[in-house]
Amino acid sequence: MKVALKEEVSWSMLRLLFICLLSFDACYGKLDFSDMEAGTAAGTASAKPDLELDSCDGIFLTYTLISREKEYPHVKNVAKQAWSFKSVATLMNVGDEELKDWKMYIGFQHKEILVSADGAVPLDAEEDFPTPVGNGTTLAGNPVTDLKTAIETAGDYNQMSVKVQMSGTHFGLGKAGKPMPKSIKLVNDGFKCPTTTRKGSRMSVCCKKDPKAKAKVLKKTKFSPRRYGDLTIAYDVLQAFSNNYYAQVTIENNHPLGRLDHWNLTWEWQHGEFIYSTKGAYARIKDPSECLYGPAGKYYGTMDFSQVANCQKKPILSDLPSERKDDEKVGKLPWCCRNGTVLPPIMDKNKAKSLFQLQVYKMPTDSNRTAITPPMKWHIDGVINPQYKCGPPIRVDPQEFPDPTGLKAIETAVASWQVVCNITKPKPQTNKCCVSFSAFYNESAIPCNTCACGCNDVRKCNDKASPMLIPPDALLVPFANRSQKAIAWAKLKHLKVPNNLPCGDNCPVSINWHVNTDHKAGWTARITIFNWADYSFDDWFTALKFDRYFEDFEDVYSFNGTRIPGIKTIFFQGLKDLNYLAGETNGTHEYDPRVPGKQQSVVSFNKKNVEHFDITRDGFPSKVYFNGEECSLPPIRPMKSSGHHQSSISLLAILFSAFVTFLLMA
Repeated sequence: MKVALKEEVSWSMLRLLFICLLSFDACYGKLDFSDMEAGTAAGTASAKPDLELDSCDGIFLTYTLISREKEYPHVKNVAKQAWSFKSVATLMNVGDEELKDWKMYIGFQHKEILVSADGAVPLDAEEDFPTPVGNGTTLAGNPVTDLKTAIETAGDYNQMSVKVQMSGTHFGLGKAGKPMPKSIKLVNDGFKCPTTTRKGSRMSVCCKKDPKAKAKVLKKTKFSPRRYGDLTIAYDVLQAFSNNYYAQVTIENNHPLGRLDHWNLTWEWQHGEFIYSTKGAYARIKDPSECLYGPAGKYYGTMDFSQVANCQKKPILSDLPSERKDDEKVGKLPWCCRNGTVLPPIMDKNKAKSLFQLQVYKMPTDSNRTAITPPMKWHIDGVINPQYKCGPPIRVDPQEFPDPTGLKAIETAVASWQVVCNITKPKPQTNKCCVSFSAFYNESAIPCNTCACGCNDVRKCNDKASPMLIPPDALLVPFANRSQKAIAWAKLKHLKVPNNLPCGDNCPVSINWHVNTDHKAGWTARITIFNWADYSFDDWFTALKFDRYFEDFEDVYSFNGTRIPGIKTIFFQGLKDLNYLAGETNGTHEYDPRVPGKQQSVVSFNKKNVEHFDITRDGFPSKVYFNGEECSLPPIRPMKSSGHHQSSISLLAILFSAFVTFLLMA
């Protein structure tokens, strides 16, 4: 009887603590809407959660709006008026199984901008705080990632639950509005959440294990299992001391079209750490003053900070050039020192990885040798490469390494974290490459989109206008030399010439796809890659996605071509000793336009697998990539002019065209 009474008292105290957590913020927030007065909010929180917790056998989630204030500028348009808000989300494990790596979805719907989230990080944020979350966001725990049960913790609330305090900005709704999310739910595998319950400024839901969900057979791990990503970064601590540790960073490319050239990696230290030394990479800025005149200078009073590699809170790290790979001091590491090049595994598995090491000094907050806080807000980019979005570092089981002496043994890291980065689609006018279209059945070429890669100066051109049609030979000269050709062509073809001409594409790389022939058994196209930059590309590749006729790809004559079935994409790269795309050079004479670097090949297709083939629709790729970067495509395709008859080109003509292309390449 006493034991039962004791357990009941313990659970009552636990519920009271959870209720107080909700009530405190509600009582002391700036409540500027009618039904969120302090007494009402506190009363609701003190009565309702008790019943909800009693009936929940899983993970109990809440979202409470604490306060809302009108922000400057004050405008008359209600929809454009900015309001600041403060809210709190909570998760509590009241089930009988530990929850690993919790993830909570909050369905924001009022053009919210999240400014801070203490206790979590948004997994799908496109940038660091402040980040737009108007279409909803998924939060992951940081630093608390797992929620234990009351059974295994004797009702320790600190291990069973987590609170995320948020602040941000939303737009609209007027003075009496309540910017509540559409819903909240747990998005961990195997859980099912009913409809969210809402009352006033608070919403809650109890998510339970789904009995119909098929359990995934996973290797049992102490920490979260490693996840797949287009690019993964491992942060492994190799040695740990009371005030410093040695770590190894491994960048691994898993995507067939992923790539990095001259990569730059950055993160943000959490507790004032600094990089003392590096091996296999280097810091872009070496300024000891940030350590000398900061907290590190006070704590490490006798240290010579002139020898420190980097003192920044947000360091920028880059790979070493290849000539330093055998340097005893900074080289001699596998997968290092390649000028920051990480190739797709389809090109070279050995070059799909990059690695470096660093020595990190800690501050007194982490004086224990096991107190290691990984850096947050990871970001990696290259020159003309995919745009990656990286999530937070997740603690995983220590990485295993083969014994360096050659024995059949393994060594493990002190601690390991994994960062998962995925490729994102470029926003309009942020591409780094573009595509033009042309065809044998139309005399005009469709150039790259206006401002495809951005426009810095629009005073003398129109950045909103569509590009003008041009003769195909105009694609061979820089945009600055095309204006007169475009105007003359428009007059010849009786096309309208705008008063303010469209701006250029401003892309360092452009690709022309020209439909060459169309006959009964198949068709051919010619692909030309132009490099308008003043630097060259080693080991370049391009890839084209074909939705309908991927299987009809037959051959490419001056490149190596490989099908990638999973994404219906054809992968092209240069032949051996021809995988070098030169940069732009001066013309023969002083008055000649500059000449881009070029690579070109004919590509042939059959018509075995496609019915009702239409060259104007099916003769063009739906996506084009260069070195992993998705290129900007024109919104239209060349159309057949009236009275144009289909070509009946023979196979001999196709081979002749390929032979001419080969001669041009030579």
